[in-house]
Amino acid sequence: MSVLGVLLLAVAGLALFVLGAALGHVALRRQQENPAGPGTPVEQATFHTLHTASLAAPALRAGLTPDTARKAARRLRPLLGTAALALTDEESVLAWDGAGDHHREATAARLAEAVRSGRTQALELSCDEDGCPVRRGVVVPLTVDGRVTGTLAAFGDRESAVPVRAAGEVARWVSVQLELVDLDRARSSAIEAEIRALRAQISPHFIYNSLAGIASFVRTDPERARELLLEFADFTRYSFRRGGDFTTLAEELRSIEQYLELARARFGQRLAVTLRIAPEVLPVTLPFLCLQPLVENALKHGLEESVERSRITITAEDEGTEARVVIEDNGIGMEPERLRALLRAAPGPATGIGLSNVDRRLRQVYGDAYGLVIETGLGAGTKITVRVPKFRPGIRPAPRPG
Repeated sequence: MSVLGVLLLAVAGLALFVLGAALGHVALRRQQENPAGPGTPVEQATFHTLHTASLAAPALRAGLTPDTARKAARRLRPLLGTAALALTDEESVLAWDGAGDHHREATAARLAEAVRSGRTQALELSCDEDGCPVRRGVVVPLTVDGRVTGTLAAFGDRESAVPVRAAGEVARWVSVQLELVDLDRARSSAIEAEIRALRAQISPHFIYNSLAGIASFVRTDPERARELLLEFADFTRYSFRRGGDFTTLAEELRSIEQYLELARARFGQRLAVTLRIAPEVLPVTLPFLCLQPLVENALKHGLEESVERSRITITAEDEGTEARVVIEDNGIGMEPERLRALLRAAPGPATGIGLSNVDRRLRQVYGDAYGLVIETGLGAGTKITVRVPKFRPGIRPAPRPG
């Protein structure tokens, strides 16, 4: 996770803690009226606040739309204990929960000042309906990346300093959730850019050599040429597919087998491949195109830079909560200093884009403990180890087409 991500999560945790402190009096009053349940009244009030906030978070993490605002407002209003609560964008009321829905237009007309100034605004609302509890309100700006993108408005029938402070804390917490939406989008964009870079690396050199190898069999062995052409079509369809940041180990290994089959057409007996795959790890989900670049690296340093016979061994093992994949070659290897420089350098055709790309994506998805482990030395070949958690919430392969 990036430094920005860590900071935002820390802010989210702090905001949630402050939110619990500011709003606990509401839940505490309810617990005192109905004392049933375990724990002290303060513990019960804190649990109620945190639990209610956690129920509102998923909707907000999808971005602020009429639908997500409606779901979040329904959870947040009981937390504040107000007669009504509204979530807005910069111009209109997206959702209104509670009494006094007929005040939507009047509220929308007062948004401009809160959005322009970035300050909390107090509202006095006139109403001809007897018994309407919406008479006064407070509009608190929602700020994302330093810009006001909407407001949270809380309404009641009397003035009170406590709801103003509480509404401010809730609005800050909502703003943090919306900041995290932007972070998620930026992360997705970064991953898509990384995958595009890998696809660009696959393209001209490999495609030209593959087609040249297939062409060499057209006259001498037409059936072999046909099989290779089908392998080439399947490989490129998988590599250039649209949608999905993740795949299964089975699909990634199938693509690698096709890649190596096309390489055999070019190198013949000079290339020996050994696969040792534990069947139980085949359904494990992992980042899309995170193994193929490692095999390409092994092939490059094993054959394209050597005249000797190359051996590539791919092992996938079950290690309890993790799957462990090892890609090993007997190629020329490299000095550790050069390897470290490649992994630190910005991606580019001359800097080992495959290795740095895969290492960075693994760390982004699983944390720094899951980066590549590379063992190499000049003339000693290369061994690359990838560990992947077998189960991780929110990480799923893309659905199969059709």
